[in-house]
Amino acid sequence: MDFQDLFNRASSDGDGQKPSTPSPLTSLKTDLDFYNESIREVASEMIAEGYTLYPIFIAHQHEVSLGEPILVKEELGTNWSIHASSLEEFIEKGVINDAKRKHFEKQYKTANEFMCLFVVVPEGANFVYYPYK
Repeated sequence: MDFQDLFNRASSDGDGQKPSTPSPLTSLKTDLDFYNESIREVASEMIAEGYTLYPIFIAHQHEVSLGEPILVKEELGTNWSIHASSLEEFIEKGVINDAKRKHFEKQYKTANEFMCLFVVVPEGANFVYYPYK
């Protein structure tokens, strides 16, 4: 799923009308633009050091116990925190079923062009891809 697809889905209330309060994904887009180079650098290092070929970044506003914190909203004065993880950790922790590994790898977009995000909101979580600048 592309980021814009998630953004469009979250910005309507089911009947196609805009909600009266802005989507939290508006602030996520702002933060991702700010974090862009840092996330790209971490993804490149994870691949270059042989940690994973499939970096995954968890975007959240609450506590999560997945991945390692790399960008903390309280320290940076932003709205979203980012943790770095990998396909391997997602399989190990049972977030992705090992039987779905090949499907995920096939769907994974080029890591030097897109960040793979696992966006966690109170309503649930979803994978999205956001392009680097």
